[in-house]
Amino acid sequence: MIDKEIFLCSICNINSGTCNEDCKFCSQSVRYKADIDRYKQKDIKLILDEAKTARDNGALGFCLVTADKGLTNKSLDFVCFIAKTLTIEVPELRLIACNGTANLEQLLTLKKAGIKAYNHNLETSKEYYPQICTTHEWDERYETCLNVNKSGLVLISGGIFGLGESQEDRISMLKSLDSLKPSSVPINFYHHNEALELEPNPLNINEAFALIKKTREILADAHRIMVAGGRELMFAERQNEIFEYGANSIVIGNYLTTNGRVISKDLDMLKSLNLKVAKKVK
Repeated sequence: MIDKEIFLCSICNINSGTCNEDCKFCSQSVRYKADIDRYKQKDIKLILDEAKTARDNGALGFCLVTADKGLTNKSLDFVCFIAKTLTIEVPELRLIACNGTANLEQLLTLKKAGIKAYNHNLETSKEYYPQICTTHEWDERYETCLNVNKSGLVLISGGIFGLGESQEDRISMLKSLDSLKPSSVPINFYHHNEALELEPNPLNINEAFALIKKTREILADAHRIMVAGGRELMFAERQNEIFEYGANSIVIGNYLTTNGRVISKDLDMLKSLNLKVAKKVK
C-alpha cells in the first residue's frame, strides 16, 4: 500500500570532487577527471541558502555530503561546524551526514553536534563490489553501517542499480541491507558520465520499476524507500509511477554532480497524485 505522505530530502555537496578512491561509478574521483565542480569546502552562506530552500519546499531531510573515503579530523570538524550552525538557523530540518567510512567515536561526535542520521550505502553486493572498487573493501562499508547502529544515529543505507551487476547481485545487496535494518533505503540508478569506465546503465524502465518493488518487498521493515540519483534520467515522464511500486521518498533539487528536476515540478507531481508531503519524521 502506498504511503500517502511522501518524505522529501535534499542533498548538499559540501566538498566536491576531491576523492582519491577508484569507485568506477563516481565522477567525484580525481582519477577519472570528470568535468565537474571541485572544491574543498563550500561556503557556509551557500550551504545555509540551500538548507533554507530545501525547508521552504517541504524537505525534512538535509544531507551533508563530503567526497572522501571516510571522515578525517578536518572534515569531521567542518561537518560539525555546519551541523551546529544549521541546528540554530534552520531547526526544522533533520540533519543527515554522508561522509564515507566512520568509526564509532566519529559518529558519536557528529551526533553531539546535531546530526540525526548517517547515510552510508553498500552500493552493490559483496560479491560484485571488487568489480567496481579496488581501493577499499565492501566489508568496510558494512562495518560503518554497524557503527551507525551502535551510535544511536538513524541508519540510511542503500545502493546503485545499473552498474553491470547481475540480478543475483541485486538480491544479495538487498538482503545485506535488510540485515542492517536501515530506516531509509535510497536506491540510485546509475547516471553515466563519459569520463567513467563503466558502460551506460543497461536497465530499462520496467526493470527499474520492478527493482523498486523488490526493494520494498525485501526491506519491508524500512520506513522509507527513497528513489534518489538517476530518477529523472531513468523514469523521465513516468516518474509519477514510482510510488505505485513502493517508493515513499524522493530527493528534491540537485544531486552531487548532476542536476535534478525543478523542485516545483516534483511538488506539482505529488499534488496531481493526491500525495501529501510529510510534515514530520516517523
